[in-house]
Amino acid sequence: MRIVVDAMGSDRAPGPEVAGALRAVRAHAIDVSLIGDRSSIEAELSRAGRTAADRIEIVHASEVVTMHDQPGQAFRGKPDSSMRVAVGRVAEGQGDAVISAGNSGAMYATALFVLGRLAGVERPAIVTVLPTPSGPLVLCDAGANTEPKPAHLAQFGVIAAAYDRIAHDRARPRLGLLSNGTEPGKGTPLTREAHAILSAAHGDFQYVGYIEGSDLFRGVVDVIATDGFTGNVVLKTCEGIAEGMFGLVRQELEKTPLARLGSALVAPALRGLAKRIDYTEIGGALLAGVTKTVVIAHGRSDANAIASAIRAAAQFAERALPDKLAAALSAIPA
Repeated sequence: MRIVVDAMGSDRAPGPEVAGALRAVRAHAIDVSLIGDRSSIEAELSRAGRTAADRIEIVHASEVVTMHDQPGQAFRGKPDSSMRVAVGRVAEGQGDAVISAGNSGAMYATALFVLGRLAGVERPAIVTVLPTPSGPLVLCDAGANTEPKPAHLAQFGVIAAAYDRIAHDRARPRLGLLSNGTEPGKGTPLTREAHAILSAAHGDFQYVGYIEGSDLFRGVVDVIATDGFTGNVVLKTCEGIAEGMFGLVRQELEKTPLARLGSALVAPALRGLAKRIDYTEIGGALLAGVTKTVVIAHGRSDANAIASAIRAAAQFAERALPDKLAAALSAIPA
């Protein structure tokens, strides 16, 4: 198993990518290819006291895609970017999966044009997982398609349900369509048409209809379909709420001597909760619908997040996730 990493993607690249690769190699015996500026990568490896001979391959790329590059510009205008070279190596069979913490729009475009779509997929989409009291909640799309058509939105739900079956072993996931109310007349023309398509679909999932944002963490559904604009807002709102709530709890536990004494008792539970909702433990989100395994990581990724993304990419590749997702699309009537 070889995972190809865009080593110049994160906000603090290539430090997190190099450190994360070393962690993944040590913990999971995974071979890693780091793509980017050779001298910068070698300097980071040297600081870590390791050489590239330790299951880590360095492939030089002379250009870097920035967060300010437009997706098409990044793909066409920077043919030797670390992102383009990384995806190209997987397309050529020199890696089993690719990850990047760089510009997600550029990564979407590069993966789409270099790897191509799976048969039957109209729009690849980003699948992410949110932790809830009742178990993992799968959301699709988390940011790739801000203005999809109804057929695309219905596909996002079917793909997410297939992901849930494969990744979480739920035989018949409950699929909901995110809306501003549960009544059939609610929503927008987009959601109403997608609702009609999903209501007629037949597959290994249970379509429960519209759900509201307040239902996300109540265990009402296992899978949520939404457009990429709404999904990305939901995802980042959840991250912000989690960070804000921990800040409020910390303030309350430091207000009085008695509260500080009690904090010692609840600290283990809080640490466990923090780990469950920490995006660095998940690592990255799957770009579903392209022919190879592509994982998009957070731009703020640290070494732990990159290592987690490498681990997740390896697991997705081992399970042949792209092919299994493509097979699930037969659930939608032509």
